[in-house]
Order: sequence, then C-alpha cells, then structure tokens
Amino acid sequence: MSKFPVALQLYSVRDFMEKDVEATIKKVAEIGYEGVEFAGTFNHTAKELKAICEKYGVKPFSAHVPLADFMNDLENVVAYYKELGCEYVVIPYLPGEYQLPNDFTVLYEPIKKFGECVSANGMTLLYHNHDFEFNKSGDEYMLDLIYSNVPENLLKTQLDTCWVKVGGEDPADYVRKYSGRAPVVHLKDFSGSKSENMYALIGLDDTSETKSKEDAKFQLRPCGYGCQDFAAILSAAHDAGAKWVVVEQDNVSDGMNSLECAKKSFEHIAALNK
Repeated sequence: MSKFPVALQLYSVRDFMEKDVEATIKKVAEIGYEGVEFAGTFNHTAKELKAICEKYGVKPFSAHVPLADFMNDLENVVAYYKELGCEYVVIPYLPGEYQLPNDFTVLYEPIKKFGECVSANGMTLLYHNHDFEFNKSGDEYMLDLIYSNVPENLLKTQLDTCWVKVGGEDPADYVRKYSGRAPVVHLKDFSGSKSENMYALIGLDDTSETKSKEDAKFQLRPCGYGCQDFAAILSAAHDAGAKWVVVEQDNVSDGMNSLECAKKSFEHIAALNK
C-alpha cells in the first residue's frame, strides 16, 4: 500500500489557532503533518496564510467552508481559497433546517451551482458528513441521496469515518462504496456510543445541561485510542483511490491539550501508513 500524505484539520487545534496562527502551523509541521485543512481564516488574508504554510512546508490543500458562506458570497469565497492554494473546498455541515425530517432536497440545485463554480476555478467540492445523514428518507440514507442527486463531477465525498461508524455503518466498507469519489478521508477516533451529549463535544450543542465529557458515554479520542480500525480504513482509502487522509479530533480528551492529541494521532497513523 502506498503511503498517504497526512493532514490535520485545523479545527482540531482551533484554540491554538485563535491565539497564534503561525506558531500553531509551525508546531503542526514539526509533528510531521504534510498538509492542513483550514476551518476559518482567523482574520488573515489568503496570501498571508499561504505564505505561512509555505514557510513551514505544509500544503494548505483543503478548507471547510460554512454552507452560509457558499450561499451568500460564492464567488469571493471560491476566489479566496483558490488564492490560498486549496485543491478542495468542503461543505462541512448542514444546519438543522436541512436535516431530516426537514427537507434537505432543496439543497441539490444550490450544491450543483457551488460545484460548478468550484470546478471552474480548478478545485473540487466535497461534502463532509456527520451521523445525521445516516437517517433514512424512504429506504435510503440522506447521505446517499445527496450523492445520487448531485453529479459526481460536481460533488465528491469527504467521509468522516467516526460519524460513519456512529451512524451504524462500517467505515472501511463505506469508503470502498465510494471508490473513485473519495479523494479525502477523515480519520477520527472515539469511545462509547451515540448519546445525547455527542454534539456538545464537537461544539455544535451549547446546552448548559449537557453532561461533562468525563462522564459522557461518547468521547472523541486521538487516533488509535478508541474503537476505530485504522489499518482497515487506510487499506480501504487506498482501494478507493484517496489522495489525502486527514486527522480530526473535535475536542480534547485524557487531560491532553489539542496539539498533544494531534501528535498522538499522527504517531498512530504514521506507524500504519507505510
């Protein structure tokens, strides 16, 4: 199996990014990551971020961009990430109004429009799933319906293997299902099972009554410290034709800070990525 370039989704270390973007990217490069996937620009221009990445030898290959940004300022958003040097731009999450039982099909045409603009600028549009896309509309998962109704040339997958498993499917099998349409695969580990507090742990639920992460049934963990079989996932990513794998840990665990978690993940994936 050929070796993958391994990137870090910078949302994983957003607390450090908010304090010092350059110092954080420097540390990410020192850990050994070859690329970074942005989630926010931290009041920097594309030129500034590109220069920082070049300085420390990491590729800004991808970025998560909120759906609202695509909807409200498509041309400028695409131009920014083209200048940054991204190969991929990613819809990272659908707000609740587009989740079942609400109508998500209204997004098919807008996503086609986004994909056309992204493609015209030499990049590829991806969709990053959570677990809610594994709810069914009729006999099919919401996620599969999105991919079957938006042409492959306009939208490819960024399968988050944690959420695939939480959604009830085998991550390796699901990556292979989208062979040829899976250029980027997210590597994320966890312990426990689906629970009410799950989205609080990834910053999407601000409910004060949420249980603490120490007491939660569900906990995000560094790669190799949870229940995921990353050897099988990497093998599937190879079979599916993936170009990049991306470590992501939405929240810290085991008393480590976010950069320490990112280092633990990299060490585990690097040992398998041969």
